[in-house]
Amino acid sequence: MIRVLLVDDQELMRMGFRMVLNAQEDLEVIGEAADGVDAVKLAEELRPDVVLMDVRMPRLDGVEATKQITEAGTAKVLVMTTFDMDEYALSALRNGASGFLLKDTPPADLVSALRSVASGDAVVSPSVTKRLLDRFLGPSGGGELRDASVLDVLTEREREVLVLIAKGLSNTELAQKLFLSEATVKTHVGRILAKLELRDRVQAVVLAYETGLVRPGDV
Repeated sequence: MIRVLLVDDQELMRMGFRMVLNAQEDLEVIGEAADGVDAVKLAEELRPDVVLMDVRMPRLDGVEATKQITEAGTAKVLVMTTFDMDEYALSALRNGASGFLLKDTPPADLVSALRSVASGDAVVSPSVTKRLLDRFLGPSGGGELRDASVLDVLTEREREVLVLIAKGLSNTELAQKLFLSEATVKTHVGRILAKLELRDRVQAVVLAYETGLVRPGDV
């Protein structure tokens, strides 16, 4: 059973999520919070597998709440956002979130995302992630690029894999494109994360953009 903590300042939104999640045999909503302060407190008390986190809330926003929860190792966090709140989503990813979803995500995709995060994967929506990073790390976005020398520890093949990860390819798609087995691809991904001291694929995507390995407009 995957235990979920819902965090949103809108009661109707929480009600909708709760109905969708509790209808699944392997998902259970164990608590709800209307702001970041209560989210941090309940996450510590209830120890959920995943926190479904809104970003704009009173007292303490979802970004800071995400940071506190992930730094404490309390739970994994999946952030909910809307198209006009991309900056918050990117900040949440940088502060430990395992991914983000749009609030109008279809129920089936929400359920799938929660299962993925609970199993240790990161949720990266290629189209939304690319748009978000293009906007905030592009020439007019004001984002600061990191020194690309951090990537020097990677082999040529690992760099190639990182580029494709940043473009949103799954392990299966990576294997097909590079003519490798999925097991080999998983090995490459694991080594990339270890060498760069990254937690998951979400952080790998952000780093690829921040270092300029992948640039806004790349297909």
